[in-house]
Amino acid sequence: MNIIECINLTHKYNNKTIFSNMNFNVEKGKILGLLGKNGTGKSTTINIMNGFLKPTSGKCLIYGENTQQLSPKTKAKIGFLIEGHIQYSFMTIKQIEKFYSRFYPNWEKEPYWELMSKLNVAPKQKISTMSYGQRSQIALGLILAQDPDLLILDDFSMGLDPGYRRLFVEYLRDYAKTKNKTIFTTSHIIQDMEKLIDDVIIIDYNKVITHQSINNLTNSFKQFTINTPNNNFTLPHSNLLINAEVKHQSIECYSFCNKQEIESILNNNNFIFNSISEKQLNLEDIFIGLTGKY
Repeated sequence: MNIIECINLTHKYNNKTIFSNMNFNVEKGKILGLLGKNGTGKSTTINIMNGFLKPTSGKCLIYGENTQQLSPKTKAKIGFLIEGHIQYSFMTIKQIEKFYSRFYPNWEKEPYWELMSKLNVAPKQKISTMSYGQRSQIALGLILAQDPDLLILDDFSMGLDPGYRRLFVEYLRDYAKTKNKTIFTTSHIIQDMEKLIDDVIIIDYNKVITHQSINNLTNSFKQFTINTPNNNFTLPHSNLLINAEVKHQSIECYSFCNKQEIESILNNNNFIFNSISEKQLNLEDIFIGLTGKY
């Protein structure tokens, strides 16, 4: 069952196309991460999902309903974490939990207080005295206590130091898998995403580059170093050889092909080489390999 469906989603600001005909689905119980450079449309996608922004064309459906006209019943199934997080910063963490609990009939306070214990903050501590990262986790705790079926999280770990980021990534993944929650999330910290998500969408300007499981992507996309016997550092043109770059007396490139297929491409184009080595990549390296360094 698809919880989220984006169909031919297109959005423009003035005459600038942010993305065009973007299509993807998010299945129930999956944790999907959206990755892209600044300006490629991550926050725009989030804003279309929460109904704050109307797409230029196409549509986004959540539980089969257009996100521009979600019913109260469907809205109650969704928890959003967006930039800005908490409005009532004058409250203590105990006061704000009590305040929010009045509005949600299925309120479960245990996830909230579990996160607060991991933050090591006192119940009477005011939110205004906390760091940006701590506030984001308070907001996340309040969302979890609502017991939503779908969580849409924009940069959920922003402002946290590495230790806390890892702690919360592990907590969030365990929570989602234990309770069969669906998560759609973005983050600028790709190491966090790799530990959290099941599937990834990588977008570049105007298009989706890839949408697949983390396991498939890390097993199929690799970096290749091609050593050459001369100063011919121009690879044959092929859409299968991605973001080639000269390094010393060799060429580095990326590909979904395996080593034998790379050799075949080079041989078929009479490209002389001494050897080819391949390297398995983490998600951050894959992201750079697909989108380029700049």
